Amino acid sequence: MVSLGSLWLPVLLSAGLVFIVSALVHMVLKYHNSDYTRIPDEDVVRSVLRKASPAPAQYIIPHCAEMKQMELPR
Repeated sequence: MVSLGSLWLPVLLSAGLVFIVSALVHMVLKYHNSDYTRIPDEDVVRSVLRKASPAPAQYIIPHCAEMKQMELPR
C-alpha cells in the first residue's frame, strides 16, 4: 500500500499540469467567444448605465469580439 505522503508530489504536479493545459485550451480554442453577444444600440445602453450609476459588478461593455478591438477608442 502506498502512503499518502509519497503521493503529494505527483498530485501537485498533475494539478499544475491540468491547470496549465486547461488555461491554454481555453485561450487558444476560444470556444466561449459565442457566449457573449453584442447589445443592440450599445451606445444608448452605455449612456443609460452611466446615468443610473449601477452598483459594482461584472459588466461587459463595450462588447469586443476580438482582443484587437480593445485597442480602439470608444
